[in-house]
Amino acid sequence: MEQARESMEYDVVIVGAGPAGLSAAIRLKQLSPEISVCVLEKGSEPGAHILSGAVMDPIAINELLPNWQAEGAPLTTPVSEDRFLLLSETGAVQFPQWMLPACFHNHGNYVVSLSNFTRWLAQQAEGLGVEIFPGFAAAEVLYHDDGRVKGVATGNMGVGKDGQPTGNFQMGMELWGRYTLFAEGSRGHLGRQLISRFRLDANADPQAYGIGIKEIWEIDPAQHRPGLVIHTAGWPLDSHTYGGSFMYHMENNQIAIGYVVGLNYSNPWLSPFEEFQRYKTHPKIRPFLEGGKRIGYGARAITAGGLNCLPRFIFPGGALIGCDAGFLNASRIKGSHTAIKSGMLAAEAITEELAKASPGAELSGYETRFRQSWMYDELYRSRNFKPAMGKGLWMGTLLVGIDQKLFGGKAPWTMHTTKPDHAYLKPAAACSRIQYPKPDGKITFDRLSSVFLSGTSHEENQPAHLTLKNASVPVATNLTQFAGPESRYCPAGVYEYLDASGNNIDQPAEGARLQINAQNCVHCKTCDIKDPTQNIVWVTPEGGGGPNYTGM
Repeated sequence: MEQARESMEYDVVIVGAGPAGLSAAIRLKQLSPEISVCVLEKGSEPGAHILSGAVMDPIAINELLPNWQAEGAPLTTPVSEDRFLLLSETGAVQFPQWMLPACFHNHGNYVVSLSNFTRWLAQQAEGLGVEIFPGFAAAEVLYHDDGRVKGVATGNMGVGKDGQPTGNFQMGMELWGRYTLFAEGSRGHLGRQLISRFRLDANADPQAYGIGIKEIWEIDPAQHRPGLVIHTAGWPLDSHTYGGSFMYHMENNQIAIGYVVGLNYSNPWLSPFEEFQRYKTHPKIRPFLEGGKRIGYGARAITAGGLNCLPRFIFPGGALIGCDAGFLNASRIKGSHTAIKSGMLAAEAITEELAKASPGAELSGYETRFRQSWMYDELYRSRNFKPAMGKGLWMGTLLVGIDQKLFGGKAPWTMHTTKPDHAYLKPAAACSRIQYPKPDGKITFDRLSSVFLSGTSHEENQPAHLTLKNASVPVATNLTQFAGPESRYCPAGVYEYLDASGNNIDQPAEGARLQINAQNCVHCKTCDIKDPTQNIVWVTPEGGGGPNYTGM
């Protein structure tokens, strides 16, 4: 007889202890301390799976926790200087400040480690009585008989690769909530299911994503400028591919350096990881790194479509918040402030409903509050950014300049995205092969040494969380038509195409197979987004697995 799952009941269940989920929990307790709130976090601790650039606009944290400075929030490095460079292979042009639209001005913002900020935010939530359960992955959405969301169930622990219970088996638990908020981050596993089930994206453009790859370096103090913010566009990407870099000078002679590539790129030979490594060799960038030491690495998908791609984010019994919905502002390269604000707005709507004699199934007040907030105005002003940049570097820059400088983001037109990112990939035979240089181990590195720095680990005897709808598709389609793009777009070396002798291949060969090294996965979700046939489905592994970021 199948073992029954135990259950716990709360007023509000929150999936994901990131900035959005924790801010919602804090706001709920601020408004109504008697409301019971629990937060599930699949990482080993809050912040373990949090990765972002990051430069934070303090507008939302000022509203949520006005005394954050006195409370010791790790926002200690104000932006001191903005630079925006357009790179060629050997040179660079720096744009004067007057030419840059407002979205590239960071005066009043802070260079932060978002993983460390999240740990601090979790402490504030617990201090208010929020129950946080790290190491527990929400694996399943639960529904009432009438279709309303009832809560979530955590995954079973101690299941072997063969799908059978091991000696360490532990049944998952059900957590029921009067409302459930999903704050899983970009391309949330459960959020994706909810969007499909309730057709929340029926009136939205296809969502657009990027992959962000990041390193932390300790650099020569002579090269360090606390608060310096540098963004670049151009080389090493061609002018038809969306992307760019960031370099943020933090405290303690550390910098965060990274690269973002839009996942609507068309050439299957492109490797975002290798493009990042090439970028670091540019003569305007390399001097910052020489004599330094790389101490951190990670990668994460970014939900970048903005307002036009925003699904309806409420449904019976709950809502999507943060990047699970897609509130990031790609034009500002920022999403933490909108994540915090979305959590607050959802919490305010829930508090309003729970105060009623008969709470409504849908949180319509969340939608209303969003429309009336500064967040809506900000996202509306940037609505044309991603579609414009999809036209290529030069045309996109011109269109963004007109939209932002002449109209302040309120141009009398709205541009749209018409295809999902995976549909842009062209057959390998129609594209130029890209030859990447070998890593030097000083400035540039390989994937496996990078994954080591992320602290990634998984219980190896568990079912693979990178699942295939059809096991024959990778070789028959992805390898044959697209030269096995998984082996290049994955920033963690999870996917390898091998021949019968175990050699890496990028074209059909005798005994060709796809090997999935699931233990390397940094949970970036890029495969779930970019797989050309949408055959790869990312599902949650055992709780506590994945990266363990500090300082990211």
